[in-house]
Amino acid sequence: MTTSSSPGAAEPGADDSGGLDRNVIITGLVIVAGLIMVVLDTTIVNVALDTLSQELGAGLSTTQWVVTGYLLAVAMVIPITGWAMDRFGSRPTWITALSLFVVGSALCALAWDIQSLIVFRILQGLGGGMLMPAGQAMIARAAGPGRMGRAMAILGVPMLLGPVFGPVIGGALVEYSSWHWIFIVNVPIGILAVALAFWRLPADDDLVDAGRLDWLGLVLLSGSLASLLYGLSEASSAGGFSEWNVLGWLIGGGVGLLAYVGHSLRKGADSIIDVRLLGNRLFAMSTVAVFLVAIGLFGGMLLLPLYYQTVRGEGALNAGLLLAPQGLGAIVAMIIGGRLTDRIGAGYVVPVGVTLGLLGTLPFTQVGTDTSYWWLSLVLFVRGMGLGAVMMPTISSAYLKLGADKVTRAAPTLSAIQQVGASLGSAVLVTALTAHFTGLLSDQGVQSQGSGSDALGAIPPEAMPVVGPLLADSFGFAFWIAFGLTAVIYIPALFLPRHGKNSAGTTDAAETAAPPVL
Repeated sequence: MTTSSSPGAAEPGADDSGGLDRNVIITGLVIVAGLIMVVLDTTIVNVALDTLSQELGAGLSTTQWVVTGYLLAVAMVIPITGWAMDRFGSRPTWITALSLFVVGSALCALAWDIQSLIVFRILQGLGGGMLMPAGQAMIARAAGPGRMGRAMAILGVPMLLGPVFGPVIGGALVEYSSWHWIFIVNVPIGILAVALAFWRLPADDDLVDAGRLDWLGLVLLSGSLASLLYGLSEASSAGGFSEWNVLGWLIGGGVGLLAYVGHSLRKGADSIIDVRLLGNRLFAMSTVAVFLVAIGLFGGMLLLPLYYQTVRGEGALNAGLLLAPQGLGAIVAMIIGGRLTDRIGAGYVVPVGVTLGLLGTLPFTQVGTDTSYWWLSLVLFVRGMGLGAVMMPTISSAYLKLGADKVTRAAPTLSAIQQVGASLGSAVLVTALTAHFTGLLSDQGVQSQGSGSDALGAIPPEAMPVVGPLLADSFGFAFWIAFGLTAVIYIPALFLPRHGKNSAGTTDAAETAAPPVL
């Protein structure tokens, strides 16, 4: 069997503890050019749902499928990404995924009704779902273990800044132009990203003998992930997990995952994603950490724009601008945290990041209807530093002791975990928020309108002087939940690697060294 290699890529296991070389930086920037478009698109579309509903003459429940259809397509395609990279190469897989996303974006801009838009969004999702795991795998193999922290910090830029600046761009496009532009804007960026990939991404010299596609495993895993994500999406809409249309999907997804685990253990390395990778203790603990980070920190990111828009009455554009300090804090932390992760290990960096995340979340447990924007901006900067110092070091540690031949199958695992964790965190926090708010309204003898997140948008402006303080109190309660979920990250952080200045990239060389090309 042969393995993929890229010209100029750092040899895993080599003494690569120096700075990032030109090839790794270029690879990272080309990947970011593609990912920034995808991550921004997700939040831009979320901002525009009301506009899409009005312009296309569809109910909000139907329009929500513009988001749900995309999410399900992402879930279905993530598992196949590793096999596609092994079979066809990293560069062709990346370019194909980008091209699907760009074509889907152009078709979305041309959609003539809500049904056609949903179909074209699914096509977009088939491309977008492959980009994150493919990007992680390419930069992990290019950097090598000794420079993983700094390389992944580059990849963290779109992941952490997209949810911050997406609402700003989406709000501006919706307010000052037509809804078509939320999709048209992707086309020139995507064409540029494809051109850069053809020009600068190294071709694969050798390809892994990926074998026949594990169709049964693909159906089991993709179906299970889609079922889980749909159930969690319904939980957010319904404001709880007790409805059968929520529980049924979640139970079905859980049973499907258990069936896939049994299938993968039986089939071994030929399965679409080999669950035996979790036998690597560092990969397993990093996966748990990534899951908890997605639940606590990324789930909490949903509450922030909701607070500004519902309690403070800000539009999407202003709410996005008010979130900008979080993005700036993330940039600062990623620059510092990536280098520190390579020098001393994620085991030292992540607990500091969790502490910063907690310090930046705690003041939001006390928010009111007139809390100072200056104060909230300051704590958001601190919270952003926590995000930047936690997310990418945990991901980089997951790849640290994996051989180059296992990276392509590990990346989809982490992407799937992130998707499920972020959706679970959002569902839990929306449920906590709406349940607490409904309870406070009941205590006042007021019947809530709608359920789940719909209840927040159903409050008439004239009622806000009375209802506003109750809603702010409910946001404070939900942020306490986010605080607790973030604190749990300390547990897996205890098992992340710690090393001295000169040991980065040399730990367990036998495990990290690439197998020879035969």
